[in-house]
Amino acid sequence: MAIRVVVADDQELVRSGFAMILEAQPDIEVVGEAGNGAEAVELARALAPDVLLLDVRMPVLDGIEAARLVTAAGGARILMLTTFDLDEYVYDALYAGASGFLLKDVRRDDLVHAVRVVAAGEALLAPSVTRRLIADVTARRPARGGSGAAPSARLDVLTPRERETLVLIARGASNAEIAAQLVVSEHTVKTHVSNILMKLGLRDRVHAVIFAYESALVTPSSDG
Repeated sequence: MAIRVVVADDQELVRSGFAMILEAQPDIEVVGEAGNGAEAVELARALAPDVLLLDVRMPVLDGIEAARLVTAAGGARILMLTTFDLDEYVYDALYAGASGFLLKDVRRDDLVHAVRVVAAGEALLAPSVTRRLIADVTARRPARGGSGAAPSARLDVLTPRERETLVLIARGASNAEIAAQLVVSEHTVKTHVSNILMKLGLRDRVHAVIFAYESALVTPSSDG
């Protein structure tokens, strides 16, 4: 079954370009296009796509609020797009429920890969921004307990190996890299990741990264 996608961007050339790239894939179907956030929400409700490719900055209703409305209704997985490497709204987009973040100059193959990953229930950030994004947002919005706070008590539900896994996730490691560092199989890593998300009540891997920083388990200074 094809991955159903709605593409939302106020720039018609960008929107049609992404749509053409995705439509060329045998396992992806673009079921709708929107020129603003309000249209994106309407199409997401009407067409029930698997993935909503959503520009952060759009007229009528911005991408942040559109993402919030769609995810609150249990709708499509959200993949955000922006022109800016460290868009000031990325943090809010992730908290609105977005599962991925890419730059608009993303390569064709990376865009297709991102849609497939998000549709499969995983999450991703552009590799070029993961660490810088987290360092930036935690510097601007420190952990609730203060910059010198001890790790959150919520972490107590994790096993020592799950905590190690969460630290490595926060540092941008892939499952293969985590497996190599912990000397376990990738299947075991996937199990650890699933347990972390379930125990902490987190939506996906992106939100696990944010939680690790906000809980003070990892800090930008320790992530060098």
